[in-house]
Amino acid sequence: MSSPASLDTVRDYWNRRPCNLRHGTAPVGTREYFDQVEARKYMVEPHIPAFSEFEQWRGKKVLEIGCGLGTAGVSFARAGADYTAVELSDESLKLARQRFDIYGLKGRFFSGNAEELSSFLPVETYDLVYSFGVIHHAPHPERIVAGVRPYLGPQSEFRLMLYAKNSWKNILIEAGFDQPEAQTGCPIAFTYTQDEVRALLQDYTVIDIRQEHIFPYVIEKYVRYEYELQPWFKAMPREMFRALEQKLGWHMLIRAKRRA
Repeated sequence: MSSPASLDTVRDYWNRRPCNLRHGTAPVGTREYFDQVEARKYMVEPHIPAFSEFEQWRGKKVLEIGCGLGTAGVSFARAGADYTAVELSDESLKLARQRFDIYGLKGRFFSGNAEELSSFLPVETYDLVYSFGVIHHAPHPERIVAGVRPYLGPQSEFRLMLYAKNSWKNILIEAGFDQPEAQTGCPIAFTYTQDEVRALLQDYTVIDIRQEHIFPYVIEKYVRYEYELQPWFKAMPREMFRALEQKLGWHMLIRAKRRA
């Protein structure tokens, strides 16, 4: 898979505006701000807690590839996990560390390129390697996937989210009505079919793949923290919308284990 942009371009993009930076209205870096970020994240993407199962990892070692602002990291650590994160964006990592300090939580944080994971993160076994919406932004996702294997034991899990090619959002993107991220100019956002996911994870046993998440809100109001459904989704029965999400969701949720 050829890359349309360099690693430096990707790093600069996420440094300029870390993912979900505008999820809060309070001063950035305050406890109130981080509370707002968490509340909005799980309100807009309610499938994340069920997929992550934060409480399941109490007393276990969790490695997150691409921690961003640390929303999932706080959830893992608060639940009692022994949490470690790696992150490419220095601005994101700074805020994630600040967030852990504010909440009095423990975690290990490493700055680096996950395509070269073992060059800066000591190889040890984790019970869970977790990466939500990160790997598809890398110039070479296959290098990250291959690099994760040494950190998994026979009972460990690799849980990741990748963008789905066969999705409502991708249909809109290809038609020119949408873009991969909230901020414009995202340099890399690969999408995958289920067959392409299995090819990417060829050295793993894939346990489960499912799709979730269609963003239903009027964008112009959403950016003002007003949550009005698009008219076509507002008129749709909830059961119908859920069926649509499960067939055409933007988030492909994947659970896998290292193949012996």
